[in-house]
Amino acid sequence: MAESKPITKNVDWVVLLIYIACLFIGWINIYAAVYNPETQTSMFDLSNNAGKQLMWIGTAALLIICILVIDYKFYETFSFIIYAIIIFLLVVVLFAGSNINGSRSWIKIGAFSLQPAEFSKFAISLAIAKYLSDPAISLSRRIKDYYPILGIIGLPALLILLSNETGSMLVFASFAIVLYREGMPGIIPAIGIVLAALLILTLLFAKWYIVGVITLIALGVIWMMPTLSRRNGGLMATLLVGGLMIGFVFGVDFFMNNVLQKHQRGRIMVLLDPDSDPRGDGWNVIQSKIAIGSGGLQGKGFLEGTQTKFDFVPEQSTDFIFCTVGEEHGFIGTLIVVSLFVALICRLVVLAERQRSRFARVYGYCVAGIIFFHFMINVGMTIGLMPVIGIPLPFFSYGGSSLWSFSILLFVFLKIDAQRPFTLSRG
Repeated sequence: MAESKPITKNVDWVVLLIYIACLFIGWINIYAAVYNPETQTSMFDLSNNAGKQLMWIGTAALLIICILVIDYKFYETFSFIIYAIIIFLLVVVLFAGSNINGSRSWIKIGAFSLQPAEFSKFAISLAIAKYLSDPAISLSRRIKDYYPILGIIGLPALLILLSNETGSMLVFASFAIVLYREGMPGIIPAIGIVLAALLILTLLFAKWYIVGVITLIALGVIWMMPTLSRRNGGLMATLLVGGLMIGFVFGVDFFMNNVLQKHQRGRIMVLLDPDSDPRGDGWNVIQSKIAIGSGGLQGKGFLEGTQTKFDFVPEQSTDFIFCTVGEEHGFIGTLIVVSLFVALICRLVVLAERQRSRFARVYGYCVAGIIFFHFMINVGMTIGLMPVIGIPLPFFSYGGSSLWSFSILLFVFLKIDAQRPFTLSRG
């Protein structure tokens, strides 16, 4: 029978090789980030992060084997059960979680710590894919079909927000990519982009300048609008949109002062002006840019990074691992890392598009979107283009929960894709 063929014959080797390359490069850079010339511990020593990461890589390999052995139909059949389990763990974290770095988002089991928020992305991806696999669902025709999706994303987002893990929650915006692919009107993400631009402009310039520009644009639209369009509601629509934009501008102060926490406000302001708080919120970004810039074309060499050795950049083996790559391996090293991620994301999109079932396609786009957002935000925050929100670089940053969650997320899709030749077309 066709399904008796070894699964390795159908696994996408392009993605697998990129995954292995990312793990290896990430591991040696974690060692470089924690390397101390005075002690010179081994890369295999479990007392340092590099040794521990190697242990996580080994356990991730065991998880991957289990994923490839389990029948691919399992993931679709039990999508909502997996989602419910993760929701339960997120609730447990709120009442019995350990507080690490100001975030109550960890479950401690002896010396081992698990972060359910990392696995929530996998659970949400499965749940969205399962929901959208229903042929009756149409995002391009019915507003009511969005309500369950908002619930699927909103519930874990709220629980994660309550546990003070804002960075993980913001990555949920990546699901807009798959929703757009499945029929969401382009106006919705366009509105999000416009609001983000208005937020930044309002923080950079006086509110009355922004209001004046919006007013002029609205008057220009009305002036260019044909008479018939004005009578058919065009005038009211333009005034309504302009009014909402002006209301948003005046609501920015409330959002900054009453919704965001102090450190979150500081990070946004540092993004706009890194020199505004060089010894406080701006320290990480400034030191990160110094580390990456000092690497030049070829870098200072493996284990030769001075910014790394003297701990100028905090969290350098986790959130700021890209700094180590830039300092020790230079522009060439960072180009290789960026190229690996671009190749991985593009390959995942290609694999998603060739799926025969809607469930597989939607899940594939979720995987690509999540990895893209993590990559974009993590690299962006190390070079001062994104606010520092503390999310890992997939397969590179130190941490068991991060590595496990991304490995599970990726290899469940590879398992589903490997069975594509035996799958009937379903949407």
